[in-house]
Amino acid sequence: MKAFVLAAGLGTRLRPLTAHIPKPLTPVLNIPTLFYTVCLLKQAGITEIICNIHHHAEAIRAVVAASDLSGVQITFSEEPVILGTGGGLKKCEKLLGDEDFILVNSDIITDIDFRALVQHHQASGCSGTLTLYATPEAAAIGFVGVEGTLVKDFRNRRNTGLFSSLIYTGTAVLSPEIFRFMSPEYSSIVDTGFIGLIDNGGLSCYEHKGLWMDIGTMESYWRANLDTTGVIRNLAAPMKITTGLYPHAIASDAVISQGVEVTGSVIGSGCRIGAESVIRNSVLLPGVEIKPGSVIINSVLDPYSVTVMEDVQQQERH
Repeated sequence: MKAFVLAAGLGTRLRPLTAHIPKPLTPVLNIPTLFYTVCLLKQAGITEIICNIHHHAEAIRAVVAASDLSGVQITFSEEPVILGTGGGLKKCEKLLGDEDFILVNSDIITDIDFRALVQHHQASGCSGTLTLYATPEAAAIGFVGVEGTLVKDFRNRRNTGLFSSLIYTGTAVLSPEIFRFMSPEYSSIVDTGFIGLIDNGGLSCYEHKGLWMDIGTMESYWRANLDTTGVIRNLAAPMKITTGLYPHAIASDAVISQGVEVTGSVIGSGCRIGAESVIRNSVLLPGVEIKPGSVIINSVLDPYSVTVMEDVQQQERH
């Protein structure tokens, strides 16, 4: 079975970070988000991956090429003009072939059991299966209308009156049947493929009750990196076995001067922190330099800009 990873988005909700780095490469605990997805797929025995790219496409190619992802074959589908989740998938119809495939967003951190998901899908007899997740924030994020074991609606767009606490996780198993309902132009997979399957062959649901995080907004990205409950660090052992990568708070080549206090923070590769500085509950992306005596609190910093999450007493950097 192959997998299709959606990685072409502009990452507008993560600006200004994504002005200089594509969302799939934004690091969570010093691992590019895309690699969490790749690791999870490899653990499930999925080694043929098709990945669509557009925004900072060459950067994604370069990082993947420089990484040791032995045993995984990644084929890129570059979109000179962005095609959306629907058009991007339709473009890869021939690459995916005539068998069922896994669809995954590249901006999530999860421990979904893909083997169990595939088994559930095969037993359902439907042309597609969406992985859903219960959250109190479903109304704000976008709830999925479910009837029994079938998906019937999204945000009540079809006036079904079906409301729930379930959201779509950006993860699915789909049959090639979905391509019948898709457009090669810019489009949403929900409006084309998913609605098409609801009306033709059925769209089943699989509820995931483990770890699931969307890092698509600045606050969710910041909170994921802080990993206050340790759920992301729990992925370290299986990730290291499958790819040699593992989430960690402080990069080995970061330079931290004398008298620096680092609490609850993530320090990226190549960072340099001047003496007597204080870094609390913050994320420093690779290459950030902090002047001596600076106090950085509740922030996300990259080498080009500063994004404040709550309160910063003083921010000074080169």
